[in-house]
Amino acid sequence: MTTFDPGPPAVRRGVIDVHAHWLPQELFDLPPGSPVPPLNARGEELYLGDTSLSIAASAMSDPDRVLAETDRAGLGARVLSAPPFAFPVVPDTGVGEYVGHFNEALTRLCRDSQGRLFGLGLVSLHDPTAARAEMKAIAGSAVVRGVAVPPLVDATSFDEGPLHEIARIAAELDLAVLVHPMQLPRPEWRSYYLANLIGNPTETATAVASCVLGGVTETLPSLRICFVHGGGCAPALLGRWRHGWERRADAGAGTGRTPHEGFRDLWFDTLTHDGPALRLLRSKADPDRLLCGSDYPFDMGVDRPQDLPISEGIGAEAMEAAARRFLDLPELGSDNDV
Repeated sequence: MTTFDPGPPAVRRGVIDVHAHWLPQELFDLPPGSPVPPLNARGEELYLGDTSLSIAASAMSDPDRVLAETDRAGLGARVLSAPPFAFPVVPDTGVGEYVGHFNEALTRLCRDSQGRLFGLGLVSLHDPTAARAEMKAIAGSAVVRGVAVPPLVDATSFDEGPLHEIARIAAELDLAVLVHPMQLPRPEWRSYYLANLIGNPTETATAVASCVLGGVTETLPSLRICFVHGGGCAPALLGRWRHGWERRADAGAGTGRTPHEGFRDLWFDTLTHDGPALRLLRSKADPDRLLCGSDYPFDMGVDRPQDLPISEGIGAEAMEAAARRFLDLPELGSDNDV
């Protein structure tokens, strides 16, 4: 894997969307050993195997379209990460090549965007040695600012196993981590798109719980980790977690801090689709760690992700400043703004 160009990035002013997806067409086959079928375009429509994703193939892969829709949304910049079905969740000897290809393509795209696009790279989830090398290369980049990972790898999350090691390396190298659910199937969720509507928020809440009850940010205080979709179910479950933490030895074994304290260490995007849900998140999270997120270009995404948080009193400048801190970009008003 090549070392990326260093140097301070130019950043276009405006709200930064930290949750958007991109995958070059040459990587539509997905990582080796992928548990899902490859992507394919039929006309302009994108399919995962034979399942329509209800989005245009060019929206996922065409740089010019991504830039045009970033501008049309009224955003200053977008942060691109791989769609979750491109996460290398199955160990395979070819994973490193796929990860390197994606990270290098993402770097080129962002470097040529004139401060409008930044990236979060892929990482080899099952190989700590390879992951460290990949993350060191990312740490040398001006435009790829961290990694995007799933909330679960096999039966573990961030309190143990591969994701804990990735979080530890990210904290050491000062890289941001974005956690995106995989939409894992279950038989009882086969109808009504429940694998997404219930499954995604549940996966995310599981990972949040691993951080909060597992004391992850207590042991890794410099870790910047963001959970998308407003943290899923987690904001509504904090009271239940607090009760269990107080009453049960197993629930309280991982940390001496309350779940509410641990929750305020985390970052979240504002993609809740609902004002009351966003108000609940805002009441539980650190308000300075709320980030704009669109889920572009998926059908559960929104065209103007800044509109809901602004309508709920979260200012555009506050979201921009928070995103710059999360991504370790120059502060507002620096000479690097464009």
